[in-house]
Amino acid sequence: MIKYSRQRESILNDLLSRYDHPTADMVYESVRTHQPNISLGTVYRNLSQLAESGQILKITTGIGPDRFDGHTHEHVHFICTACGNVYDMDYLPRERLTEEAAKALSTKGQIDGYHLQFYGRCQNCLNSTTNFS
Repeated sequence: MIKYSRQRESILNDLLSRYDHPTADMVYESVRTHQPNISLGTVYRNLSQLAESGQILKITTGIGPDRFDGHTHEHVHFICTACGNVYDMDYLPRERLTEEAAKALSTKGQIDGYHLQFYGRCQNCLNSTTNFS
């Protein structure tokens, strides 16, 4: 358990209020509007602590900076390989996915949760490449 801080609470509340999977810089710009003295280093440090404690998700896209998600329930992400944006996906067969994974794991362990990511190009990137082709 990490010690309480007003700055960390502001960062967490900011992430819980949004669904755009922001970068640390985006969180910094947002939190700075109501905490003008917060530093970028403080935001990075607190995002790291929140991710390590499981209070937020850190999403490494492989394209650009890491993204963060305040919504830690089991859900699926789509990562655009062109722009690096991250989107939540409605993926219905969650129970079947967990059952099939448990069968594949067999006697090697127990599944307690998952984070699934799909990769491709978002509609904005598809439209921009289509317009220039």
